[in-house]
Amino acid sequence: MNEQYDIIIVGSGAGGATLALKLADSGKKILVIERGGYIPVEKENWDSEEVFVKNRYTTNENWLDKKEKPFQPGQHYNVGGNTKLYGAALFRMRENDFNEVRHHGGISPKWPISYTDLKPYYLEAEQLYSVHGKRGVDPTEPFEENPFPFGPLPHEPRIQEVITDLKEFGLHPFPLPIGVNPTNAKKANAPFVLDRFDGYPDPTEHKADAHVNALRKALEYENVTLMTQTKVTKLLTNASGSEIKEVHAECEGRILKLQADLIVLSCGAINSAALLLKSANSQFPNGLSNSSDVVGRHYMFHNNSAMLAISKEENQTKFGKTFGINDYYYGSDDFEFPLGHIQMLGKSDKIQISGDSPIPAPGFTFELLAKHSVDFWMASEDLPDPNNRISIVKQQIKIEYTPNNLEGHKRLKEKLKFALEHSGKFSHYFPKSIYFSKDMPLAAVAHQNGTVRFGNDPKTSALDIHCRSHDIKNLFVVDGSFFVSSSAVNPALTIMAMALRVGDYIKNQVL
Repeated sequence: MNEQYDIIIVGSGAGGATLALKLADSGKKILVIERGGYIPVEKENWDSEEVFVKNRYTTNENWLDKKEKPFQPGQHYNVGGNTKLYGAALFRMRENDFNEVRHHGGISPKWPISYTDLKPYYLEAEQLYSVHGKRGVDPTEPFEENPFPFGPLPHEPRIQEVITDLKEFGLHPFPLPIGVNPTNAKKANAPFVLDRFDGYPDPTEHKADAHVNALRKALEYENVTLMTQTKVTKLLTNASGSEIKEVHAECEGRILKLQADLIVLSCGAINSAALLLKSANSQFPNGLSNSSDVVGRHYMFHNNSAMLAISKEENQTKFGKTFGINDYYYGSDDFEFPLGHIQMLGKSDKIQISGDSPIPAPGFTFELLAKHSVDFWMASEDLPDPNNRISIVKQQIKIEYTPNNLEGHKRLKEKLKFALEHSGKFSHYFPKSIYFSKDMPLAAVAHQNGTVRFGNDPKTSALDIHCRSHDIKNLFVVDGSFFVSSSAVNPALTIMAMALRVGDYIKNQVL
């Protein structure tokens, strides 16, 4: 099968779907290729055992760690990509994150663009993804004169108590910017109550994900087509290596050979790098678009911890993911380097805790832990290291990763525990490892970034500042790959904003 398109976008997640919508009104013939299918609407969508214990919606493929030991990654192949199961916390990077930042463990490098370059696209992305929030409360947020598209989500009673206690302690909790669709296609007579959201697919489509908010709208245009259950296996260049001339893919046992004037990879930082490496040829023996030797290197996914804080009071909250804390983002009174970011997680239940928890505290069962817990997520910046990398071993993805810059994260956990101990009635603290697939941090790939970095110098970057390959003029990479540093906030909104910026560039400068 041979077919010609104007633009092929590989991947339908935060980058691919957003870009498809941005380009949809161009009139160009656009194909979006997704290796998975649609997540079915079924009762298992909200079943903790199916989602977190049996990994119903997670790929069953194995990757290799640095010792070449197989592990199952927390990777989702489906329409909408990983956004179908994300928590929809949609943060702008802090303005200073675009500059060089000194950390305890080293230097976070300066980006080749500034916050100002992305600012209008951040606003556009917030509108597209129905972000609920409030300006001027987060002490680190970059300035924006326009309000969020929607006001902040309400805090349930137990969460409001925690916020009040933390404010009295001296911290500045703020409403999390969350992507929630205020209405959806299904009509109901009764109000909808947000519940299982963070880590679950949302059959009600209130979660603002890339499928619902971008791809579905793009597919309303006759010139945009989606091909599902189709895995791109290789990119072929012309004889000189200056252009991609053909995309090879597998679909239901068939080999497809597809052509387009422009090729955009939006497979996620791991799989985009892997596809470039697998497509090595005589012009690019180390992988396509890799004359700089950076493809696959500098892999980052944050230093992450999830924690259950246990108190005597029951927590009957259904949707607790409504506030964050950035008081320690740039440092603390006793530590001059950045610590990181704190936000709430979705409410745990006994199945999630029993699946990956340490032995309960004396007097607590898993059910009691779940009833009395408040759930926190902490993220700190990991630094780009060329030896933290994606490579291919016998056509299998291998991730070599050694953690770095851990002191700030260690102190962030201590700061949160101290604040909770001295502001409320919390008495026990447990790590919550469900997102780490049974305590294997390497498997937590939700915040993956950095493997096909962008920049002005072709010797030290694979992409230019519009995510266009330095080496191959009709190739773009639009996902977390382009990041040169990870900051300490969720990367999704930055990927979406960059997709919108690249879409403008393609429409105005390329087509």
